[in-house]
Amino acid sequence: METIATPLMWAGFFFFVITATAIDLNVLSARGATRVSVKEALGWSLLWIMLSVAFAGWLWWHLADSSGPEIAREKTLEFLTGYLIEKALSVDNIFVFLMLFNYFAVPRELQRRTLVYGVLGAIALRIVMILIGAWLIAKFHWVIYVFGLFLLATGAKMLLFAGRKPDLEKNPALRWMRRHLAITPGFEGEQFSLLRDGVRIYTPLLLVLVMIAVTDIVFAVDSIPAIFAVTDDPFIVMTSNIFAVLGLRALYFLLADMAERFHLLPYGLALVLMFIGCKMLLIDFYKIPVFIALSAVVTMIAASIAASLVWRPRA
Repeated sequence: METIATPLMWAGFFFFVITATAIDLNVLSARGATRVSVKEALGWSLLWIMLSVAFAGWLWWHLADSSGPEIAREKTLEFLTGYLIEKALSVDNIFVFLMLFNYFAVPRELQRRTLVYGVLGAIALRIVMILIGAWLIAKFHWVIYVFGLFLLATGAKMLLFAGRKPDLEKNPALRWMRRHLAITPGFEGEQFSLLRDGVRIYTPLLLVLVMIAVTDIVFAVDSIPAIFAVTDDPFIVMTSNIFAVLGLRALYFLLADMAERFHLLPYGLALVLMFIGCKMLLIDFYKIPVFIALSAVVTMIAASIAASLVWRPRA
C-alpha cells in the first residue's frame, strides 16, 4: 500500500509517541495518586490539540516542498478529517470509562494511573489493527465493502440504543473474573494486585483496567475501519489515530463532570459512522471529496453538541 511517508518520517513519529508517553508516565509517577483538576486537564487537552495542529502544519509544509501543494493539501485534509473522526469517537470511549469508574465507585485520585495504562493499551492495539487493516485492504479490495457494511450496521445499532446503559452485571468478562479471582473488598491505593500470606489477590482496580481494555478493543473495531474511509495511506491512518488517542486521558478528566450535558452526542456519532459506512460502500462509484466529508462530520458533531445544550436531558 502506497504512503507519502519516508522511513525517517515513520521513525520520527514513533520517537515522538514514545517520548510523549514517557513524559506522561514520569509526570504520573512523580505526582502519585492525586486528583486531576479541570484546569490541569484543560491545559493538557489544549497541548495535545496544539501538537496535532502543529503536526498538520508541518505535514503540509513538508509535502508542499517535496510533493507539491495539491498533494500537501489533500493529505493534510485527510489527516485533519481522520483526526476529527477519531477524536469524536474517543468521546464515546470517555462516556464508557466514566460509567465504569462510577459503577466501581473508583475515587477520582485513583483513576489517573488506570487511564494511562488504558491509553497505552489503546495505542498498541490500534497500531496492530491498522497494520492488519492496511494489509487486508491492499490484498483484498472487497474488504472495504465489509468495513462499510459493518460501520453502517454499527451506526444504526448505536442510533437505536443511544441513551441506554448496558447492564454490567451481565458482562461475561466481569462475571468470569469475579468467579475465578480473589478480589479485595476495597481499593488498595493504585495497586492492581498484592500478596497476602503468600497468596496473590487482586483489587477492584484490576477489574476496571480489564474492562477498559475490553472497551478499547470494541471501539478500535469501530474506529479503525472508519479512518480507512478517509484515506488508505497507512501513515495518515496511523498518525491521525494516535494523535487522537494520546489526548484521551486529559479529555476524560475535562469532560468527566460534563458528560450529561452532551447526552445527544452519541446520536451524532452514530450518524457519523453511518455516513462513513456509506462513503466506503460508494468508494468505487463516487468518491466523496475529503473536504465534503470533513464538513459533514463537523456539522453532525456540532449539531449534536448544540442540541444537547438546548434540550436538557430528562431528569
